[in-house]
Amino acid sequence: MSSGERPTPPAASGAQRPEPEAPNPVDRVRDSMLRSETPDPGARWMLELQAGDPSAFDRIVQEYQHVVHNLAYRFTGQRDATEDLAQEVFLRVYRAKDRYRPEARFQTWLFRVVYNLCINETRARKLRRMRSIEAPAPGEEHDATLRESVADEQLQSPLDRLTGGETARRLREAMAGLPPQQRAALTLYQYRGMSLREIADVLETTDKAVKSLLARARENLREKLAPYVQPSPENAPAVPKETR
Repeated sequence: MSSGERPTPPAASGAQRPEPEAPNPVDRVRDSMLRSETPDPGARWMLELQAGDPSAFDRIVQEYQHVVHNLAYRFTGQRDATEDLAQEVFLRVYRAKDRYRPEARFQTWLFRVVYNLCINETRARKLRRMRSIEAPAPGEEHDATLRESVADEQLQSPLDRLTGGETARRLREAMAGLPPQQRAALTLYQYRGMSLREIADVLETTDKAVKSLLARARENLREKLAPYVQPSPENAPAVPKETR
């Protein structure tokens, strides 16, 4: 050491180094899912999209576009609006990429987006129809019904294809006439095979409320179909028994 340099004082014995900042729990989940082959690929793709991989969005669209089209059609009963609704759903998914958190199954989160959009569309269309009821626009009389059979198999369920013909047409009409929440609950239960808990998560309600929606939907279908079929428990989808 030269004569002009001052010695560096030793560190105080009681001094402590600052502790590293604890990682964000959300970041830990994201990093873990990105490193693993998670059984929820939709969630992993959303996290990859968050991390800056645009191809992850293409995989989301490719994987879920069919079910989104199907649900948009069944939730609204509006075949002509299905394509526009599906595009809006995926636009909202992309816009939500930075806010997305893998707190539930991706499918549940996605179905909630579809449901909320379709509910808004149904209300808006009903309002437009009420305002123009005395002078309907050309072709508008076809918007609110499912009076024509759906030729595209991608929009048909196995139940439709098995039943076929007039009965299937009447069933679609009856489904279209249900209140939106009943129609959504029945669609998710009957056509998607979801549990009461999963449906409750999509509709943002309780298991008990979903069970009630299914029971009322079943009763409404029986009443609507009564003139065309013999009364029987098999004429309407069954409501699951409450589990404890």
